[in-house]
Amino acid sequence: MTKEASQAADKARLIEIIKTRSFSTGGEIKLASGRSSNFYFNMKPTMLDPEGAHLIGVLICAALAGRSVDMVGGLEMGAVPIATAVAVTSQLKGWPLPAFFVRKQAKDHGTQSLVEGLPKGQSLAGRRVVIVEDVTTTGGSAMKAIAAVQAEGAIVDRVITVVDRLEGAAETFKSAGVDFQAILTAKDFGD
Repeated sequence: MTKEASQAADKARLIEIIKTRSFSTGGEIKLASGRSSNFYFNMKPTMLDPEGAHLIGVLICAALAGRSVDMVGGLEMGAVPIATAVAVTSQLKGWPLPAFFVRKQAKDHGTQSLVEGLPKGQSLAGRRVVIVEDVTTTGGSAMKAIAAVQAEGAIVDRVITVVDRLEGAAETFKSAGVDFQAILTAKDFGD
């Protein structure tokens, strides 16, 4: 099987898993962006499923193949299982890519850091990072993560989302000068 055929098969299987575990339609649902929709992705059941996590890690690693990046992460909670899946998959592929996550707000105890996962004495300064997301609507959540890592001195290589709802995120990232890539889009689910 060619690399392209393998990736197509992985995407097709991931779509099946998301449809079964994480996608619903009907009714009015309020999204994190503040918008309302008649379809919804609750990606946690897919991201925490062994096969779903594996496929997400494999597909994002394939998207990053040949890129010079140092770390992968994003805004809690959605990015945590994705970044972990990518870190594990990258280790198995022989090019370890450490993960981090950005808190929505700093803890009032301990290190009080917004960015977590770095070993003592290390920072994001000068590191090329990839921001990951489970579902992207307008790009607002990823932009919060971008602002936090840039404040720490990181260079944002790109944003990769598992599912782009096709509701403005690409335009948001383009305006910010950030490359954006979606593994899947709402069109893959009939919307």
